[in-house]
Amino acid sequence: MKPGPRNLITDVAGLRVGNAQDAELRSGVTVLTGDAPFTASVHVMGGAPGTRDTDLLAPDKLVSQVDALVLSGGSGFGVAACDGVMAGLAADGRGFAVGEARVPIVPGAILFDLLNGGKKDWRENPYPELGLRAYKAAASEFAIGSEGAGTGAMTARLWGGLGSASAVLENGMTVGALVAVNALGSATVGETAHFWAAPWELEREFGGLGLPSEFPAAAEPLPFKRPGEATTIAIVATDANLDKAGLQRLATVAHDGLARALVPSHTPLDGDLVFAASTGARPLQDPVADSFWLGHAAASVLARAIARAVFTARSRPDDRRACWRDIAKRG
Repeated sequence: MKPGPRNLITDVAGLRVGNAQDAELRSGVTVLTGDAPFTASVHVMGGAPGTRDTDLLAPDKLVSQVDALVLSGGSGFGVAACDGVMAGLAADGRGFAVGEARVPIVPGAILFDLLNGGKKDWRENPYPELGLRAYKAAASEFAIGSEGAGTGAMTARLWGGLGSASAVLENGMTVGALVAVNALGSATVGETAHFWAAPWELEREFGGLGLPSEFPAAAEPLPFKRPGEATTIAIVATDANLDKAGLQRLATVAHDGLARALVPSHTPLDGDLVFAASTGARPLQDPVADSFWLGHAAASVLARAIARAVFTARSRPDDRRACWRDIAKRG
């Protein structure tokens, strides 16, 4: 397993990502779309999710492909980012055909960033515009860290952010992850700068510190956020030809990566969710072996993407959290 050329989810050929954010709002939107509709499913393990149109991703539902997936800040207000993405897709003539009509299929998930110090006294919901801007910005190259849906994200100790990573397997298949990290838990071990995800790091992509030589004594973690204030929302994608049932299994296994990188995770106060997407470009050569490796890669790539989100996040003088670079400088 090695990183793809960009070490981004867009190493899965045919996929593009766009970010839009508002510095004063301290929030933003991230959109995954593609050159063509793609198959998708989802699995939710957090106790406080916020979603739109995720029911249609179940294997027994009619619509088999989507036009985009949305990750947004803004809590319940952020669900409206999907409206802006739908408007952009409709203007491009894309969507599920129903007679002469076309309806863009745009499931989404949100995180809570309403108490992060940003200006939230808007008169009109800003998220549809942010969604449209993110869709229009979609490209194979995109920024991570304090960008898009990760703009105002926080973890227990540090600023969270938007992360991405990829892996190319020996069988030629590519797996990528995209994640907005706004967790109740911590991505780093105790008071150190060492990432929980260190065992899965490739090519020093988040500092190369490894795990600490000594671990802090086990303690019962305290919830530093209130119910509904946390959530890590992610997408794993592959070029392997998986149907919705196979993708639902891939999303389920990918949650292992979230648990490897954030401690604690999947709490009643988090809305932890993973979408899984497939362009279908590569047929499975060995359905059992390939599915096994895809699941392992999805968990590993998501753990790496979470650490990269925190590693690349930036802070401002008036911020309510330090960023990783701040604690790394302190040693």
